Amino acid sequence: MQMENHTDRTDLNLPAPLREPERQYYFIAKCRQWVQKFEAEHGRRPTACVFNMGCQMNARDSEKLRGILEAAGYALSDDEASDFVIYNTCTVRENANQKVYGHLGRISGLKKKNPQMMTALCGCMMQEPEEVEKIRKSYRFVNLVFGTHNIYKFAELLAAAQESDRMIIDVWKDTDQIVEDLPAERTYSFKSGVNIMFGCNNFCSYCIVPYVRGRERSRRPEDILAEIRALVKDGVREVMLLGQNVNSYGKNLEEPVTFAQLLQRVEQIGGLERIRFMTSHPKDLSDELIEVMKHSEKICRHLHLPLQSGSTAILKRMNRKYTKEQYLALADRLRAQMPDLSITTDIIVGFPGETEEDFRETLDVVRRVRFDSAFTFIYSKRSGTPAAVMEDQVPENIVKDRFNRLLALVQEISQEMAKRVEGQTLPVLVESVNEQDAALVTGRLNNNLLVHFPGGPELIGRIVNVHLTECRGFYYLGTADCGGRRQPDSP
Repeated sequence: MQMENHTDRTDLNLPAPLREPERQYYFIAKCRQWVQKFEAEHGRRPTACVFNMGCQMNARDSEKLRGILEAAGYALSDDEASDFVIYNTCTVRENANQKVYGHLGRISGLKKKNPQMMTALCGCMMQEPEEVEKIRKSYRFVNLVFGTHNIYKFAELLAAAQESDRMIIDVWKDTDQIVEDLPAERTYSFKSGVNIMFGCNNFCSYCIVPYVRGRERSRRPEDILAEIRALVKDGVREVMLLGQNVNSYGKNLEEPVTFAQLLQRVEQIGGLERIRFMTSHPKDLSDELIEVMKHSEKICRHLHLPLQSGSTAILKRMNRKYTKEQYLALADRLRAQMPDLSITTDIIVGFPGETEEDFRETLDVVRRVRFDSAFTFIYSKRSGTPAAVMEDQVPENIVKDRFNRLLALVQEISQEMAKRVEGQTLPVLVESVNEQDAALVTGRLNNNLLVHFPGGPELIGRIVNVHLTECRGFYYLGTADCGGRRQPDSP
């Protein structure tokens, strides 16, 4: 492994390198030295647990945190009573913050049983100064606090925390630095997320993300391609390209590259079988991207395209920068070019100022686009965003009624759309043994829908042709097709 090559030749008698990521490998070796001392004293390796509490980008960050901990010699665990616990926080909604404080309340009790226990907090919530101050004053047992911009410094910060009896806080307001090429412990051996950009420039009026993730910055395509090639060499068959708005990828590079052009280069990587990406902003989805998707043999026929509202007036208040008509026209182009495309979305109900007529506009878009599925949310104030202080907040009883009406429509259409491929035999990437029935395995179609069919753990990570015998609304039951030639990997 690259990590072993780095740490095996690290001389801790020398000063830490200034260059990244070599500097972090130096501190991984230093952390390993601390772990070895712990093991000598206690007769066991210290355990470490990473709790991911956020989006796909947080999940990828958590894999990096686990990778660094494992490289340092920790025994990875899922137990909150571990010797070291790190919470990778989310802050999209304020109740996410409250969940963190709930966990910290439990940690307070656990630390009394294990005084040597260490706790760290990172992620989006830590980019909020008032939350960090609250932790500093009221949760003094926390050992380490850092944010989203310097997550690559985890080994260095951990080494400092191991040697200090005081809380270490290292939160950056912003950065233009991108450091990858560090260890990662993937959740799945056969698929992986790949960060292609960080931050967001859109400033939707309800969203805290640009304030905690910073402005957009894209990774160099050469670095992305090198990472994917290494993943494929390590057994990965599917990648998900990640960014707050992947459609604006490449705009800030010295030599601009469009997202469509990046996808074309990723597709040329031998051994890679499936490419996914999220999230897409409707205002930036280009005809060039549609054309690339249409002719691709590897890009999955699934597009997550957040609507948020079907009312042009509400979209303007949300600062979404497109109209209802523009969204519908885009959906029409997508369906015309790729009739088998699965389109999923996000919808917010009860945004400030939303009238019954505005809500009916949303229902109209749902009926016309016919989303394969939709994540529906009741609007809740998010402190620090413009929407939180807007007038005309919608009464709770009205919002709940609208939410239920929307949910009923979304579910009705989703079930109808899911039946499109019932009776076909299609490739399924097997992900796990079924949680409810060990005689079944669970996999995912190209269009992202789940399939359960008889099989054993030896199928995990393989792409298997499955005859879809029955649609159960949001998933399929099927049987493996052992004969015949393999069909194209599309739903």
